[in-house]
Amino acid sequence: MGHCYHHALSSVRTWGGVPEDYLPLHQWFDQPSKEITADFRHRALRHHAQGIFELERAFGATITISTGRVVPVRLIGERHVREDLGFIPSFADWVRCIRPEPWMGRAQPIHREVDPFAAGDPGRQPAPAAAIAGEGP
Repeated sequence: MGHCYHHALSSVRTWGGVPEDYLPLHQWFDQPSKEITADFRHRALRHHAQGIFELERAFGATITISTGRVVPVRLIGERHVREDLGFIPSFADWVRCIRPEPWMGRAQPIHREVDPFAAGDPGRQPAPAAAIAGEGP
């Protein structure tokens, strides 16, 4: 679908009211992620089943639109995601599509540096924080 305003118009067609009744909900889906990446990948942040439940937590179970009608927020969120993707994926569906890169994992585990028991020497003192952050000698 695209722009939040067009999603709001679709909501008006479905439940009545005016676009301003729905704009904050549709903006919630898109604004933070479109600021990060301005292509379809922005949808990975909130366009999934868990994102719809987060929308409901953020706005409540229902909204009362300008006509006085009460509309379930989850239905608005489900419609938004279906309009953009054609179905409602899970977050796991998005994650499965991310190609792992070496930088995404830790190169060096820190537990040996900070946990004296991990190195097998309970008398050993953890390394100072500056050394862990790479600020030391």
